[in-house]
Amino acid sequence: MAGAYRAWRAVSPSDGAVSWVVVDDDLDLHVEGCAFLAGLRGRDRSVNTERVYAGRVALFLSWCAGEGIDWKQVRLDQMARFKRWLVAEPLPSRQRAGGGPARYRSPATADAVLGTVCEFLRFCALHELVDPAAVANLYESRYLRFLPPGMEAGEDGRRRTVRSRLLKFAVPDAPFEFVEPDRIEELVAAAGNPRDRFVVAVVAMTGTRIGETLGLHREDMHFLADSHVVGCGVSGPHLHVRRRADNANGALAKSRFSRSIPVPEAAVSLYADYIHERHRLLGDDDRCPLVFVNLYRPPLGEPLHYQAVKAMFNRLARATGITVRPHLLRHTAATTWLRQGAPRDTVQALLGHVSPTSMQPYLHPGEADKRAAVERGAAWAKEKR
Repeated sequence: MAGAYRAWRAVSPSDGAVSWVVVDDDLDLHVEGCAFLAGLRGRDRSVNTERVYAGRVALFLSWCAGEGIDWKQVRLDQMARFKRWLVAEPLPSRQRAGGGPARYRSPATADAVLGTVCEFLRFCALHELVDPAAVANLYESRYLRFLPPGMEAGEDGRRRTVRSRLLKFAVPDAPFEFVEPDRIEELVAAAGNPRDRFVVAVVAMTGTRIGETLGLHREDMHFLADSHVVGCGVSGPHLHVRRRADNANGALAKSRFSRSIPVPEAAVSLYADYIHERHRLLGDDDRCPLVFVNLYRPPLGEPLHYQAVKAMFNRLARATGITVRPHLLRHTAATTWLRQGAPRDTVQALLGHVSPTSMQPYLHPGEADKRAAVERGAAWAKEKR
């Protein structure tokens, strides 16, 4: 594609901090795109969010360059063309030889790209990097008859009127995928070593994101009945999720706010097995403060990276036939808590969601939930007869 742009990973030479930029074919920085990404960092958005947004902005800029469109003066009809292109253009083949069936973006993925592009354009308009009038044409005023959970109307209902994107895909709210809770033990048993068993258990039993999991430090694991001896007032076994920007493996908690999560006895036992294995293999050379480290391939004792965890989950999926990814286990934890009657605000706090609206996908019943409800009703009616 002529004038193609790409997202590029940048590492600070002074402190090793990772950030993302948008560059062209000559590796020259795209000024406005980089400013937008810097704005995300200024708002403490995670490096993973920055990476995804960089790719979406680069995609939009490349499309504009290929179509001969000045992105700073993009019109509504041109954005409508971009919207259609997002779902009509085949994605690059994953096959080395270029074979295999064509893949396309789903409407949900395409809508996420559109949302990021509009956010980028609004940022540029706000900072007078583009014509604000051109960006304003991409939005309309909309009155909210029904407020999202947790949102207040404000004085005289002034918050009910919002600016809404004119171009969007109709994406139905679908329940999150998850692994059935009764299959977690099967996954734990199939993991090949104590470290991997604990990785599966800690995500499935505490609902931590994989970035939060890989960013755990040993000082965060308060697995005593009483943690006052280490200066912590939280009772019972628990772990602390803290955001640290200097983890050697780049792991970063998404939320800016620290939280504690209770840990069941089964996870405590698996952690003890893992620590024993870690000490056996590393001995006195164990200096890494992070919980999860390389034990079975070099560099031994170095922090575990996401790529290694992803490979481990791929092996688990092949061995068990269960579709499993780290985030599905997070969904399993949330689904389990809600099915057991945990209050919604409690589950929100455990998951580390700031906004109540983030809980909505967990509250939509799946097909299995609907069938179970009908069958319970039929059994009750039969009993009454």
